[in-house]
Amino acid sequence: MRGKTPTLLYLLLLVCSLIPPHIEAETNGRYAAIFNFGDSLVDAGNLIVNGTPDYLATAKYPYGMTYFGKPTGRCSDGRLVIDFICQEFGIPLLPPSKAHNADFKQGANFAITGATALETEFFEKLGLGQVVWNSGALHTQIKWFQDMKPQICGTPEACKELFSRSLFILGEFGGNDYNAPLFANRKFKEVYAMMPHVMKSISDGVEKLIAEGAVDIVVPGVLPVGCFPVYLSLSVNMFKIKKGGFGSRSGCMKKFNTLAWVHNSLLRQTIAELRVKYPQARIIYADYYSAAIQFILHPEKYGFAKQIPRACCGARGEGVYNFNMTSKCGEPGATACPDPSTHWSWDGIHLTEAAYGHIARGWLNGSFADPAIIPTESSSR
Repeated sequence: MRGKTPTLLYLLLLVCSLIPPHIEAETNGRYAAIFNFGDSLVDAGNLIVNGTPDYLATAKYPYGMTYFGKPTGRCSDGRLVIDFICQEFGIPLLPPSKAHNADFKQGANFAITGATALETEFFEKLGLGQVVWNSGALHTQIKWFQDMKPQICGTPEACKELFSRSLFILGEFGGNDYNAPLFANRKFKEVYAMMPHVMKSISDGVEKLIAEGAVDIVVPGVLPVGCFPVYLSLSVNMFKIKKGGFGSRSGCMKKFNTLAWVHNSLLRQTIAELRVKYPQARIIYADYYSAAIQFILHPEKYGFAKQIPRACCGARGEGVYNFNMTSKCGEPGATACPDPSTHWSWDGIHLTEAAYGHIARGWLNGSFADPAIIPTESSSR
């Protein structure tokens, strides 16, 4: 046997040297690549790849202060849900899809601030073209992804194979769609009338990704917008919410949270229909809503201060929410709290790194997802 050992060792070394780098990397995690789509909740800097526009407060300090030590184009003090998920699977933080000379072999982030599920033309027909800031709607982002395929995987066959071993995160989408009529002070029935169109767009997006070879697809719902300082600061003067319109425990606006709840309920129904149509795919509902409600009702469980919904970074405005439309985070007059990890709301619109970290863990283990991104015995197909 002694004479055979060097030969066996040589063969093992030879086989290892022939393993392609991406296969070797995959053994360190469940996915070979991650592809992310969405809006400002998951934008990793697509708006600043050619420099920081003067108007973009979210690309100025103190954004990025906690983890990166500088602004990165992320609308938070640090990492986002997508960043935590990448780190969980040993994949580098995804480069913005518009970045120059970036390596997209392990994924890309197509999300961009202001993105909607519906195209700009839809809003223009409703007379809302002036209030929607749509720099890359859902299907525009999917087109960016399709155009990038030659840089990612070369041949159609190689792409199908890679995408079957990748994780796709589609959203959230819908929040900015509803913001357009809400901030234009339209009636709620007009907002509800948009929901079937939003659902159809999201469903079509999932189907496009499945056609490209995607198997594991995460589809997040929307946040409880009635709990966010940006809305709460306008609750009385703009939205005319009376005392009975606020939750007794949460302090959130019931009417706005019901809107978000209905969207999420319809989205879960849409996902259920897609699961029947595509049994080979694993379509995951990811829950932002329940997580944010938990942060408000049980803040101490997550290390947050027990207080009314309040922005960490902002300025005094109407009410006690530390939000001022004319002095938003990153603008003159706004300051950040000393320790963002004690707050779930970063700038009154987006969440802190600490909040995103809790949500990411909930998506991964299933406490805020159905099923869990990391399969358990009961959720495995």
